[in-house]
Amino acid sequence: MLGRNVAMKGLPYFTVGKVVKGFGRGSKDLGIPTANFPDEVVNGLPEEIHTGVYYGWAKLDNGPVHKMVMSIGWNPYFRNVKKSMETHILNDFGTDFYGSQLKVCLTGYIRPEMDFRTLDDLISTIKHDIDTADRQLETAAMKIFKDHSFFQPESKEDKIVNGDTSH
Repeated sequence: MLGRNVAMKGLPYFTVGKVVKGFGRGSKDLGIPTANFPDEVVNGLPEEIHTGVYYGWAKLDNGPVHKMVMSIGWNPYFRNVKKSMETHILNDFGTDFYGSQLKVCLTGYIRPEMDFRTLDDLISTIKHDIDTADRQLETAAMKIFKDHSFFQPESKEDKIVNGDTSH
């Protein structure tokens, strides 16, 4: 099992991409909508970002910065053959936002990727992950990232993609 210190090694991690249609399960099957990154963003993850569940901050287009929780991996319960980055933003938007620019900053690690016996077990664990993210993001050490220049309009760091800050 992946140790917490190993998972935290690549954090914080900043990335940006357009929201694409995922597997269609977040809202429909789980009642937990997600915004999904395109393959090029997923494939660009560095080795330090292992599969599992992370938390941090997210911003859609020019909107406000919100708390988020993200699953990175193959979602063993659904037997995915394609790795994904599924972001659940802790805000009710009331609509989908395909094609919007999504900026995220991963700041913490919750747990490794897991398989589940039932859909109810999966949903219960996701809800626990959301509660964990919500609590952790209230700490002073995590709140500083909400106001990071990465999220500011027209910042030099607006061009950060897949963690590359060498601009």
